[in-house]
Amino acid sequence: METTPREPIFINRELSWLDFDKRVLALAKEKSVPLGERLKFAAIYASNLDEFFMVRVGSLYDQTLLKDEKPENKTNMTAAEQLEAIMPKVAELQEQCDKSYTKLLDAMAKLGYEKINFEKLTKEQEHFWKKYFQSELFPVLSPQIIDHRHPFPFLRNQQIYLCATLKDKGSDEVYYGIIPISSQFERMLYLKEDGVTRFGLVEELIAHYAGQVFEKNTLQKKCLFRVTRNADITVDEGMFDHDIDYREVMSELLKKRRKLAAVRLQFWQEPPQEIVKFLCGKLLLPAQQCFTQKSPLDLSCLFRLSGRLSSDGLADQFYPAAKPMQAPAGYSLTEQVAKHDMLLAYPYQSIRPFIKMLMEAAFDPTVVSIKMTLYRMAADSQIVQALVAAAENGKEVVTVVELRARFDEQNNIDWSKELEQAGCTVIYGFDDYKVHSKLTLITRKKEGRFSYITQIGTGNYNEKTSELYTDLAFITANQAIGEEAAAVFNNLAVERLTPSASELLVAPLCFKSVLLGEIRAETEQAKQGLPSRIVLKNNSVSDKDLMLALSDASCAGVPVDMIVRGICCMRAGVPGATENIRIRSLVGRYLEHSRIYAFGTGERLRVYIASGDFLTRNTERRVEVGVRVRDAALAKKLLGLLELELRDNVNARQMKPDGSYVRVKPAEGEALVDSQMALYDYFKDGFVAPAPAAPARPKPKPRAKQPAARRRPVHKKGFLARLMGLR
Repeated sequence: METTPREPIFINRELSWLDFDKRVLALAKEKSVPLGERLKFAAIYASNLDEFFMVRVGSLYDQTLLKDEKPENKTNMTAAEQLEAIMPKVAELQEQCDKSYTKLLDAMAKLGYEKINFEKLTKEQEHFWKKYFQSELFPVLSPQIIDHRHPFPFLRNQQIYLCATLKDKGSDEVYYGIIPISSQFERMLYLKEDGVTRFGLVEELIAHYAGQVFEKNTLQKKCLFRVTRNADITVDEGMFDHDIDYREVMSELLKKRRKLAAVRLQFWQEPPQEIVKFLCGKLLLPAQQCFTQKSPLDLSCLFRLSGRLSSDGLADQFYPAAKPMQAPAGYSLTEQVAKHDMLLAYPYQSIRPFIKMLMEAAFDPTVVSIKMTLYRMAADSQIVQALVAAAENGKEVVTVVELRARFDEQNNIDWSKELEQAGCTVIYGFDDYKVHSKLTLITRKKEGRFSYITQIGTGNYNEKTSELYTDLAFITANQAIGEEAAAVFNNLAVERLTPSASELLVAPLCFKSVLLGEIRAETEQAKQGLPSRIVLKNNSVSDKDLMLALSDASCAGVPVDMIVRGICCMRAGVPGATENIRIRSLVGRYLEHSRIYAFGTGERLRVYIASGDFLTRNTERRVEVGVRVRDAALAKKLLGLLELELRDNVNARQMKPDGSYVRVKPAEGEALVDSQMALYDYFKDGFVAPAPAAPARPKPKPRAKQPAARRRPVHKKGFLARLMGLR
């Protein structure tokens, strides 16, 4: 396939990630966003940037160490060139973050919350905080001296430190001191005075009184800093000996992660250059990977500050309360799916009916097995408890637990142990492929025949994130889908990829090929002058084959609409290449996480949902599962969801041909469309059964007796107080 003429349409993946983080940061200064939420967005931005350095920059750093380093396949940039391009963008983002932080402090002050400047305390305040430092902090500090007798210590990832230059009285020799700001300290400090709530950060208080730690006459200069380390560990295939416990391997790798190379240094305020040079030398970091900032080194403190506003009763500083819709009392997803395919939309509908379905299966004598893929689970997972109950009731419970779910490894290790102790079979997937699918299979045996309930989702089996992420779950009793899901689990059990499927999309062997086929079908349709259309919703897009196919579709005249929340490595609206492609990103109250792929128009409409994005790692290096939603009403419902998000003029940013994004604003007189909130109304009848068919009118002389229309119960709306004893 020719690629050279298409090169201008591509965007570097890492730079696209930073563009997404920029869109998140923009919400921290958006006046239409309540202050409590703006604080959270600033904290989320910083957390995203931390992960970017630990994962993406860490990976690029590793690549620079390879002798046969190859450039990435879209913009042909080497790892070194990408690092060179990343750092100025990060510096620019940091400058914007500092400005946003200052505005957030101004807004907080107007509400009666003022930040403490420990360098400008009154005499009474100085007395109070000095006493607090001496009684609460000083006794548990662990300062360290660095000189020819004391080696440079290991600095923990994401921990804040104070570094000082020291000089003994009567000596010209300069040496260094370091104070770890331990996470055991309460980081946010509050003091209420004269009706004003004042807040400060413990690291700034320690910095103010650092002279008392090292003795005042020896401390010359000081600064606060924070280290970010590479966390992109890989698993050596040689470690997977059959006599080695996979969990022990992962536990060792987690320990190793804490000691990997430094990839970023952050300094608070203006650091002394001798300290910067000293730390860079010890950590082997180039100057371009050091950043000075006015905002706190770890902005997670803003989550605490937002929580303080909430606990103080300032509900008007947050989004209006919005809870997932609960199913009516007595509602059974098991009963409903036996009648027709079901679609659950989170966070608009509660995940509880699904948990209840699992619990019902755990106690149903006709259920012989429950199988699930588990990627990220809640800390207090009711879903795991349902699986434990099923195993204890003698059901065969098989779970595929992905221990390599980044940053959730320890949580998954702990859950896998509990599942095994309950009698569940725990499978850890492949050496070379992460199991990222969201697949559940409940198998029944009644009167000698097997039947299935299959769930295919776009999001994890996680009760917490089901209220924060927009996700979809398709549940069906279709026998063919159940049989294919059973085959997928059987293949996972013996570490074999699923080679083919007719009802499901199963990466890596029969996922991308199906999507390419659908794109090409619309391309041919357009070439023949017939109606065609493609609408795609993804978290991220980077797969070169799929992007080139979409470019071909655009050139053929296919209208292509793409809703891509995060990374997007393709430019929209490039003449002669992507001029018929429109790309928008939705960043708002909820994390857009669902993947929906719609092809065609009218009766030719084909709609899929899946666990995988248009990322090469999803299409080629992971086990992903998707499904075509053949139920016409549900397919139409999903298309309506996409149409609503394409009309959004509150959360949307539109991509320009140069790859930058501009906020979508309503035209004069146009109503505001917030798709995230409008979907509450869109899915309001999701738990209500279809209305019964109208009875046929009596005829004077019927030719034959007509069968009565089967009625389905119509449930009134309500809130489910308890689910099988679950809160």
